[in-house]
Amino acid sequence: MISRKELQGWRREILRAERRIRPWILETPVDFSPSLSARSGARVFLKLEHVQHTGSFKLRGALNAMLSFSAGERRRGVVAASSGNHGIAVAWAARQLRVPATICMPIGASGMKVKLIRELDGRIQFHGRNTLDAERRARELAEQGLAIVPPYNHPQVVAGQGTIGVELARQIRRLDAVFVAVGGGGLVSGIGAYLKMASPRTEIVGCWPRNSRVLYESLCAGRIVSFPERATISDGTAGGVESGSITFPLCRALVGRRVLVSEREIWRAMRLLFEEERWLVEGAAGVALAGFLHCRRDFAGKKVAVVLCGRNISAHKAAKLVKMGS
Repeated sequence: MISRKELQGWRREILRAERRIRPWILETPVDFSPSLSARSGARVFLKLEHVQHTGSFKLRGALNAMLSFSAGERRRGVVAASSGNHGIAVAWAARQLRVPATICMPIGASGMKVKLIRELDGRIQFHGRNTLDAERRARELAEQGLAIVPPYNHPQVVAGQGTIGVELARQIRRLDAVFVAVGGGGLVSGIGAYLKMASPRTEIVGCWPRNSRVLYESLCAGRIVSFPERATISDGTAGGVESGSITFPLCRALVGRRVLVSEREIWRAMRLLFEEERWLVEGAAGVALAGFLHCRRDFAGKKVAVVLCGRNISAHKAAKLVKMGS
């Protein structure tokens, strides 16, 4: 378990991160959703993190980590492993800070996200078939002198993502629950670490695609395990979890409820956001809303937030989404 003293330490670190990255990022709005509230009987607020620079929450953690590096580390350059959004965030931050950036990506990564990284002057190395393979390559390059910016397994990355919790606590009073899509656990750990102290009443709900749930199965087993993955629309949460990841004990202590959702539920949630909220989001954002809809009856009469974590959806998937209602 995480002690109160440790949580106080995380809260302080997240507040430092909030001050550090504030000049660079947007404070993303929350939007009350009458349609989702009517469907569920809850008061539903959408945290619009998909309107962040780079189209995803990942910028917060990447910036906080890179601003924490020494001037010498930044001069030598940074390296990151990513299936897309983290790489885009590192490339964007590197361009702003005038730092060379190498992004290690698995073969078969989203073509749209590859294009965005290249447009931001990120140098891409393709390695392996999954994010764990790409992470291993990034660590090899780090041993050669580059400063590594992990996608989730780093205290400054987690603290950066936790700044969303700072904003939620400011924006929504007496929040009963927040629904968050989970991959490696950096986002839900950061939000949970802040809200556990700032808003103890708020239940942290982790949401996973049923097809890609390594951290979910690890939490069930009480240790980090391997688990077979299948294709998912939520490519932003896909992939394994590093052995010894700091997010594992945080998630064990902070995530109060775990929800699995099917691919059909994710697509429906994305379609609902498009039709009724006019937001076009990627699969990971759909996972969070699908998780809420899956257990919405339990939250009738309560005030909930759903984190829409990204918008970087490929043209092919976007076209499929639009056709679903035609």
